[in-house]
Amino acid sequence: MNPMDELFPLVDESGQVIGKATRSQCHSGSKILHPVIHLHIFNSKGELLLQKRSTTKDIQPGKWDTSVGGHVDFGENIETALRREVREELGINDFVPEFLRSYVFESEIEKELVYSYKTVYEGPVAFDTTEIDAIRFWSINDIEQNLQQSVFTPNFEDEFLFLMFAS
Repeated sequence: MNPMDELFPLVDESGQVIGKATRSQCHSGSKILHPVIHLHIFNSKGELLLQKRSTTKDIQPGKWDTSVGGHVDFGENIETALRREVREELGINDFVPEFLRSYVFESEIEKELVYSYKTVYEGPVAFDTTEIDAIRFWSINDIEQNLQQSVFTPNFEDEFLFLMFAS
């Protein structure tokens, strides 16, 4: 199946499913609200794992981003989507997510209801080379030094600021 034909749920701002649409419809500039998950993975030193998005991605190619980010599939609940995306992107099965918040993020081409989580993880990671070009742990200082330099996705920068103020 063509990834642009994947079905996503459409939701209202409270997360109630009100319909469905394809990835291509959601990413066409229609600004139809659809849910996504984000997981911020910290190590015991307080460093944050980031992924460098593949240069073939349709949105924000080649930029450093949240440890894990992905769409919720139509008919899938948030917890299942979170665990599936973490397994698919990083090969991680055993982690304890801590819910941070949900919020609406809007870019020039899409509008997402983001469910944001964090965890501390020290185990092995095997990233999906079709979606991710690289991964690495960043110190908080290194991230701060690179903010607003077009290194990170705008969505990650917004979430990072929330993470720092919420900690």
